[in-house]
Amino acid sequence: MAESKARKATVEPAVKAAAKPGNPESRLAMVRRARKINRVLAETYPYAHPELDFESPFELLVATVLSAQTTDLRVNQTTPALFARYPTPEDMAMAVPEEMEEIIRPTGFFRAKTKSLIGLSVALRDRFGGEVPGRLSDLVTLPGVGRKTANVVLGNAFGVPGITVDTHFGRLVRRWKWTEQEDPEKVEADIAAIFPKSEWTMLSHRVVFHGRRVCHARRPACGACPVAQLCPSYGEGETDPEKARKLLKYEMGGQPGQRLKPPSDYPGRPAPALGAG
Repeated sequence: MAESKARKATVEPAVKAAAKPGNPESRLAMVRRARKINRVLAETYPYAHPELDFESPFELLVATVLSAQTTDLRVNQTTPALFARYPTPEDMAMAVPEEMEEIIRPTGFFRAKTKSLIGLSVALRDRFGGEVPGRLSDLVTLPGVGRKTANVVLGNAFGVPGITVDTHFGRLVRRWKWTEQEDPEKVEADIAAIFPKSEWTMLSHRVVFHGRRVCHARRPACGACPVAQLCPSYGEGETDPEKARKLLKYEMGGQPGQRLKPPSDYPGRPAPALGAG
């Protein structure tokens, strides 16, 4: 199957950057530039998706809680055993903490995460009839569930638009000068004012995908970036196209993705199971 135009776009050399000396960018110009970046990312990552394996709102909620301070890959490698042992909130609510800790140990902070998972499962069982609620105001009352986790669940399990401000998202929107805020809720509010609500969930996926694959924290692959001409921070990373291509990660770099069970339209390879070669 021929390589898609979207994938080719990510490795075309950057010709010039958006940043130009002179007058500060107006609000209207910034909004237009932001929306153009979103359109380019949509063409580059038409398959963008949540990178946590899940088959139900409960599984997504648990996986998102586990994803704090670790990679989605490590969570995906850990949750098959966890859900085999505790498939429902009722099962997880009755878990012996020490036994759950051993299962989720690879994700780090396993004692605190165990406490949160058992606590939220008890709350789901006792207050929500064993079902994950579909409202943000209810989700954030669950132990270990903040606004970011709630938006992940609402956007991907219930189809409720939301902006997920994780470290990748926050880093990129500040590099692109869409906001100067550091506080996640203020970042969320600023970005929500730029884009229509219908774009919020997919925008979150696209930005996070780009942050993980191209626009890395320490050494962005500027020379292989599809939005280089729109980026006021172009030049912070490697601008040589050939050197930049070597920095690309996951499917963009010819490596496995983060999901063991990726969507059917994902162009890369599935991730290996825990302990697999």
